[in-house]
Amino acid sequence: QVRLVESGGGLVQPGGSLRLSCEASGGTFRNYHMGWFRQAPGQERESVASITWNSINTHYADSVKGRFTISRDNAKNTVYLQMNSLKPEDTAVYYCAARETTAAMYSSWGQGTQVTVSS
Repeated sequence: QVRLVESGGGLVQPGGSLRLSCEASGGTFRNYHMGWFRQAPGQERESVASITWNSINTHYADSVKGRFTISRDNAKNTVYLQMNSLKPEDTAVYYCAARETTAAMYSSWGQGTQVTVSS
């Protein structure tokens, strides 16, 4: 399984921006579709965005469409989540995950990075 390490979280004011990064190691990055998930206190984990191995297809949760952008750089083994126009309800621990192109489920998860949107 690929190992994933997220970075880029922090405290930001409403309306601000953050870019999360997730670097993969221990596997062939282009063999994986990638996703970002988040979990707020007392809530279930939810899918935020996903991207195919070749970046051709992306998908977003309705709550982040038009504000968040997922991208990847296969040469750097890294997936990104650009988050703009952040809202307090975006506050959560954000996780990246990897799913083999032949698999239906995500099998590798990062440790998470905290994003807090507050004035």
